[in-house]
Amino acid sequence: MEMPATTRTAKEAARAIGCSVAQIAKSILFRTAHSGRPVLIVASGANRVDERLMGEFIGEQIEKATPDFVRETTGFAIGGVPPVGHSIAIETWIDRELLQFDIIWAAAGTPFSVFAIAPGQLQNMTGGKIQSVCAKAGGKT
Repeated sequence: MEMPATTRTAKEAARAIGCSVAQIAKSILFRTAHSGRPVLIVASGANRVDERLMGEFIGEQIEKATPDFVRETTGFAIGGVPPVGHSIAIETWIDRELLQFDIIWAAAGTPFSVFAIAPGQLQNMTGGKIQSVCAKAGGKT
């Protein structure tokens, strides 16, 4: 769906769609600190990714990717990165909290476009591993 208002952030997307922020599946690309490989974390819009915690699961610490690395790796600019359709295969992790919804909303390649998908379908399409991506205490934004 092409939206008349920007969907660059989870709050903007939720407002434009008319859903809760928690139903927004934000795709955040990270880069491992030592090997430099891309890791995509698809998080609920209500959550803040705990980089230390996710580094433990991934087996290497992670850091947010630069805008150039995001575009080179995914083919998309920050603010419109979808969870699928990237330039290369990317290791993907999906926030367990997204599974509580029948439908979630994700970026569709531009800061004004989104698509709806069932969390199980997203997992099947990405091969993503399901994991709680934020620490229990204070992990919400």
